[in-house]
Amino acid sequence: MTLRTAHLAVYDTYADWETGHTTAHLAQNGFTVRTVGPTTAPVTSMGGLTVRPDLPLAELSPEDSALLILPGAALWDSGDALTPFARTARTFLDAGVPVAAICGATAGLAREGLLDERAHTSAVSFYLAATGYAGGAQYTEADAVTDGDLITAGPTEPVAFAREVFARLGVYDEKKLDAWYRLFHDSDPSAYEVLQG
Repeated sequence: MTLRTAHLAVYDTYADWETGHTTAHLAQNGFTVRTVGPTTAPVTSMGGLTVRPDLPLAELSPEDSALLILPGAALWDSGDALTPFARTARTFLDAGVPVAAICGATAGLAREGLLDERAHTSAVSFYLAATGYAGGAQYTEADAVTDGDLITAGPTEPVAFAREVFARLGVYDEKKLDAWYRLFHDSDPSAYEVLQG
């Protein structure tokens, strides 16, 4: 049986707008989205939303998940509080389970060495270079990048990020995926008919 649970990491200062398209459309297409935090204590997003995680990070296993989503957060650049999430991303990738990281989460993965040999993107190349990582040659100037089981995107590309997730998980066929992107990224009204068909 194909796993249909996606896990969204939530932690204080997480950028709540970066993953909204991804989680909403996964949920509308038969996936269960569960939140995972450092513990089950409430966390507060950058936008001031309070979320009580469904489970603590220590209980998250790649065997129980179809995807780990890591949003950006101020905490990625202000200490080691989120390092356990980057280590969990390594465990997921080693198990062949996709990881999708956007914005500051890409810096966390860079520090963990997960971008050294995988094509990736982020906000700008020098943002990741400041981490001291060894993957600069793998940096790609693109809205979002998928390399095997790893998806990365910069902070201004939540729609492209979602598109890559949907493609990796097979949420939409190619025609509907293109229409979805045109509708939400380009505001193309003709795409709506394709999605309804």
